[in-house]
Amino acid sequence: MRGFLVLCGDEGVSDLHLCAGAKPFVRRQRALSYLGEHVLTEEEALRLNTVLLAKHQKDDYLRLKDYDLALALDESHRYRVNLMFQKDGASGCYRMVSAEVPEIDSLGLKNVDTIKKLLSYHNGLMLVTGPVGAGKTTTLAALVNELNKARKDHIITVEDPVEIVQESIGCNVTQRQVGSHTRSFSSALKGALREDPDIMAIGELRDLETIEMAISASETGHLVIGTMHTSDASTTLNRLLDVFPPAQQTQIRSSVAESLRGVLCQRILPSTDGGLVLACEILTSNPAVAALIREGKMQGLRNVMETGVKDGMCLMENSVMELYKAGKISADVARQNVTTKGVLAQIT
Repeated sequence: MRGFLVLCGDEGVSDLHLCAGAKPFVRRQRALSYLGEHVLTEEEALRLNTVLLAKHQKDDYLRLKDYDLALALDESHRYRVNLMFQKDGASGCYRMVSAEVPEIDSLGLKNVDTIKKLLSYHNGLMLVTGPVGAGKTTTLAALVNELNKARKDHIITVEDPVEIVQESIGCNVTQRQVGSHTRSFSSALKGALREDPDIMAIGELRDLETIEMAISASETGHLVIGTMHTSDASTTLNRLLDVFPPAQQTQIRSSVAESLRGVLCQRILPSTDGGLVLACEILTSNPAVAALIREGKMQGLRNVMETGVKDGMCLMENSVMELYKAGKISADVARQNVTTKGVLAQIT
């Protein structure tokens, strides 16, 4: 099993799936392919997916039926693992994690200087968003790495699980894993406020309590960076605000209007050379953005972003069209990621 995982990592596989009742398969460049014709039995799948677990981990998996962990075979082979049970038996998904801490300049993001400017603030809220598999974890790690090299602060990260290990450089980096080091994102955030942090990086803003505490922390002198599963800036802000009950809406909109620094939305698209490219949308806060948030008029964000190019803003559609015009993505891929009729008409 160790050799199998190492081979997958070395061969450029992004995910390995070992499922009872199915042939083992991998994902490479977003495409699925089978590794053979043998269908794993219930016993084989359980054995393969538990052979690398410590006894307490295996006991937890069998008891809870769902289990997440970070698996490190050596310094250069790390994996994010999700284990579960389904109708045919045990199943495991192994996501290959880069051994190197990513550099923000190497991600292929637009307007890197704008993103670095957002990291220069000493308080406020920055959001990194995108669908599953859009590279949010890698981007979050790159942002933490940039802060780690540029500043002398205390950074606390809360992740599920810890994927990319960050050594302290200029900053003291404290990495916590949900389940192993803390009960939940919200409890870790609550504790972090008493742990003298300057910067908090939250692996996922998924519930009311976590979001509320993140906003509060961003208002009280901390830079908070969090991720969400949303597709664009407008949807992100609606999701962030709509978790709050109606009675809190006015107050929370005012808080977000004051504390928001920026939103970075990203998508990974298949490129014409068989690889992958990154498209992104960037919203930076200014008085016009703050006014729209305060008034709940998110539909006006598009106009502000179109006129905010000089502030480093860009729309997802414009990023997609730049990739298309540069020949990096096909017309079909471009059409799938553009919704405005006027922009669609430019794709031939």
